[in-house]
Amino acid sequence: MEPGSIKALAITLAASVLLAISGNAVAEQSENDALQISGAKISLGEAVAIAEAKIGGRASKAEFENAAEGWVYDVEVVAGKSVSDVHVSAENGTVVSVADDAIDSDEGEEDPAD
Repeated sequence: MEPGSIKALAITLAASVLLAISGNAVAEQSENDALQISGAKISLGEAVAIAEAKIGGRASKAEFENAAEGWVYDVEVVAGKSVSDVHVSAENGTVVSVADDAIDSDEGEEDPAD
């Protein structure tokens, strides 16, 4: 093999490795919803306050997720003996949906509202 072709092969191999590594990092990032929070226009704390004010209760859990309404904060709010899932838009802070949370999904059963 000529020295020029060995150098070209080495450059091609290095470029392929870099592309594979960066492609893997992008795939991992797109699989984790939490990494998308950097694009949110409101904070988790603001979303919790909005959800608590809407229901008139206290938040027990909150998470950032990609829902049917787009990127939202899913805030679980307890008021008396009822529990509600409140979706707050990460874009503008509006409440986009409220659903009764009859079953706690952390107890092993699926909650259709989550």
